[in-house]
Amino acid sequence: MMNHADFCEALDLEVERFATAMSLVPGDTMVATCPGWTVDDTALHLGIIHRWAEELVRVRAPKRIPRVTPTLGEVAVSPEWMREGGRQLVATLREADPDDAMWAWGPDQHVRFWSRRQVHETLVHRIDLELAGGFEPTADAPLASDAIDEFLYNLQKVSNASATTSLSGTGERLVLRTDDADGVWTITLRNEGFDILPEMGGYDALVEGPALALLLAIVRRRPLSEVPLQISGAQQLVDFWLANSEFD
Repeated sequence: MMNHADFCEALDLEVERFATAMSLVPGDTMVATCPGWTVDDTALHLGIIHRWAEELVRVRAPKRIPRVTPTLGEVAVSPEWMREGGRQLVATLREADPDDAMWAWGPDQHVRFWSRRQVHETLVHRIDLELAGGFEPTADAPLASDAIDEFLYNLQKVSNASATTSLSGTGERLVLRTDDADGVWTITLRNEGFDILPEMGGYDALVEGPALALLLAIVRRRPLSEVPLQISGAQQLVDFWLANSEFD
């Protein structure tokens, strides 16, 4: 299981990989996996998030601090600008006690939420740039598996907090399982929301395969038809989950 120090190390690497991808793909290239955004738009978004997260952690914010959101015309977005903000975020996270309490939009109200969240935010947006440039993305299986776990963990909080969640059902069970890392999740749809258990249970549908392929599918970076995943059972349950499990 990855910890705060592991996430900081992985984030340091992902910042560099994002900056490298940015240097290889023209800034005005459209990023199909972020509709309406160019490479520079995606970089601006991530650079703002890095600087915002760094401030939150540095002051151990007890409540949300509004983000400063400059436009592309106000910021000279570049690979070095990305490295500057990302490295400062990594440094601040490394100096912080992961158990310190602070505000977070997810259920884990501690510094450690931010090291985990930021490495996966950066990983996915690095993949966005690579796909836009026609490159085949890669990721270590344990990191990709943790990205799936983190996505589901936060999705459960976001969705179950909404009285109008469409992720509900009558006991249907969907299992997601990686075959190259320790990752398995049994999702049970109930009348008002859903539950997730980190174990293999009975299922109505099973999706399994490499961790990166599964991550790309559940965060909608590639359609199921383009990733090496095996689906057993009710295809319509898988389609229902993918159609209703997106969040910002």
